[in-house]
Amino acid sequence: MSTRLHRPARRSLFVLLTGAALTTLLSVTAAGAVPPAERSPRAALAPADVFLRDTPADVGLQPHALNPLWESPDIKVCPTAIECAVSQNPIVGERNYLFIDVSNPGPYGSGEMEEGTIHVYRTTPGGGAAWPDDWTEIAWMAVPVYAGTTTITLPWDDVPGPGHFCLVARWVSANDPMTFEGPDIGPNTRNNNNIAWRNVDSVALAPNLGAAVRPFAIGNTLPRATRNSLVFSEVGAPLRTAGGRLVADLGPTLFARWVEGGRAGTGVREVGRNQVEILEPGKASLDNLRLNAKERLTLSLSFTATVATQEKIALRVTQIGPDSTGAERADLGGVRYDVTVGKRVN
Repeated sequence: MSTRLHRPARRSLFVLLTGAALTTLLSVTAAGAVPPAERSPRAALAPADVFLRDTPADVGLQPHALNPLWESPDIKVCPTAIECAVSQNPIVGERNYLFIDVSNPGPYGSGEMEEGTIHVYRTTPGGGAAWPDDWTEIAWMAVPVYAGTTTITLPWDDVPGPGHFCLVARWVSANDPMTFEGPDIGPNTRNNNNIAWRNVDSVALAPNLGAAVRPFAIGNTLPRATRNSLVFSEVGAPLRTAGGRLVADLGPTLFARWVEGGRAGTGVREVGRNQVEILEPGKASLDNLRLNAKERLTLSLSFTATVATQEKIALRVTQIGPDSTGAERADLGGVRYDVTVGKRVN
């Protein structure tokens, strides 16, 4: 039986950033918060443990064995400053909003108010993103976190194309330091309850109305060449429910690496120049993909459908390969694609 943390109090923090100006709007939506000036002097000595969840069952233990690490429910993107029910893909070129939930206390803290900063970063969706070189900071703010759950709202301006990103949120505090920092975001996330990682993409299709194309990067953080796999699995209704088709365009470099590796894989077939169709998205793989030291390459995934459906289609694409901890078959990151197929409108 899994244990869930009771999250009774929710507070909201909202900040607007314009150039160098910083305006902070703080609204407390639950009673009982103690202003900093009224805290006991002992509060400064109390153990601090603010955390973000990696999965819905995460109670803040570090490390933990929960998977996947990259579908955090505590990171959300919305088109307005009013929190949306479900995270959405950001709108390119517009102001979008990031909603980050942080909880206090975790299993190692007292629940006293703690001060720190929240930082949010982006990278190309996929796996093998080296920390910190492959990450670009989106926004940050100083945050007082009281007992319970605090929702921090950050504007995200001028979102670059194509509008599909992997996101990482990091809570940074001198009283609640990181316990592990390496070049792989996976071990960093598993060993630090103040890091959360989200890589979920929405794919909206209409029957026989062209493809939705998504970038996917695979990378190697190690100082030596490695062999990697791209693994496909279904976690919702299968793509075939909508008469769907998934094609990976590996590009010339990665396709040549796949050929060099003996065209290794299961449930796939070549269908064109640099292209491989994923015939069985529920149990397919592209294997023996060589990546040079510190290399990250981007392919594209093309989704199409022929039948409208109300079924919730979802599939995961995961990079498996060596990481900096010595594991040879580690989860290096991936993306969950939530696919909807509506009726075609003429």
